Amino acid sequence: MSSGDKGKYEGFSAEERAAMKDHAKEQKAAAKRGSKAEKAAQAEKDVLEKIAEMEDSDRVMAERVHAVVLKTVPDLAPKLWYGMPAYALDGKLVCFFQSAAKFKARYATLGFSDNANLDEGNMWASAFALTKVTSEVEERIAALVKQAVS
Repeated sequence: MSSGDKGKYEGFSAEERAAMKDHAKEQKAAAKRGSKAEKAAQAEKDVLEKIAEMEDSDRVMAERVHAVVLKTVPDLAPKLWYGMPAYALDGKLVCFFQSAAKFKARYATLGFSDNANLDEGNMWASAFALTKVTSEVEERIAALVKQAVS
């Protein structure tokens, strides 16, 4: 920012605006659904469709994260959150997968909300960069998800 631009508000990026539109669409769709079971089934379908739309490496990682999260804590409910696959417990967001392409980042992210029980002293990580999901990474994800809902 040059000295002439000081204090000038640039607004939201195109990616941020798209994420907000996704969130509004998700909220409207959820409000229209009927029973709790119908909502849950459609929410998982929406998550799987969103994962299928991702670019190759993001899609592969998202599929593996999805499988690990649901295998580790079957009570977590898949849902879309700002256009990203996310997982909630009793309606409260616990964690989410953000593809690298979502905000043109160099890595995907596994993030945790403030509902996640990851507290460790006065400072702890709430997001983790992902470049590849190996068996070791799967173990770490499983441990984090278990801790998050403990």
